[in-house]
Amino acid sequence: MASYNSIHQEGIEKKEPTPLEKHVMFFDINKDGVIYPWETYQGFRKIGSGIFLSVFASIFINAGLSRKTRPGKWPSLLFPIEVKNIKLAKHGSDSGVYDTEGRFVPEKFEEIFKKHARSNANALTAQELDEMLKANEQPKDSKGRIAALSEWKILYFLCKDKNGLLGKEKVRGVYDGSLFEQMAKEYQSKNCKWKKL
Repeated sequence: MASYNSIHQEGIEKKEPTPLEKHVMFFDINKDGVIYPWETYQGFRKIGSGIFLSVFASIFINAGLSRKTRPGKWPSLLFPIEVKNIKLAKHGSDSGVYDTEGRFVPEKFEEIFKKHARSNANALTAQELDEMLKANEQPKDSKGRIAALSEWKILYFLCKDKNGLLGKEKVRGVYDGSLFEQMAKEYQSKNCKWKKL
């Protein structure tokens, strides 16, 4: 019997992507289930990131996640990330908003803002973000701490508002996989307006 998250097409059972899979699918430019560094680069450029950040992110992300998402396979110098196995790349010292299967845990999401958003209930300042990262640190987990720090700092850099606040809806969009599509549309719209001038 099919699970709740399954879709039937022509007698073939196809599972609906988890929120964690949706989170990374934006970067699978050719939609083949594998994300290569050049696709990660293109994805970051599509959301308006500069060349330096896009190059750094593509190397850091793919080098860090490729091996974990390809269990039992030889390492590849192309550093591919397999979307279907992204749950295997979960790291320690994180927020716990994704469970071990890559599903969204609403209570953990709300906990971020209940515990750390003191100046504004619906946003995090840079200092509050640092405090959250410190609170999530696990002993002897330098890789997890570096991964969490990088993810959240890039998110803050790209999504903070003019007052330096990282809004709750932006963070939710990261977790449900909608933020990157939204950012790409906004960036494309800005570019189209600029080209018309």
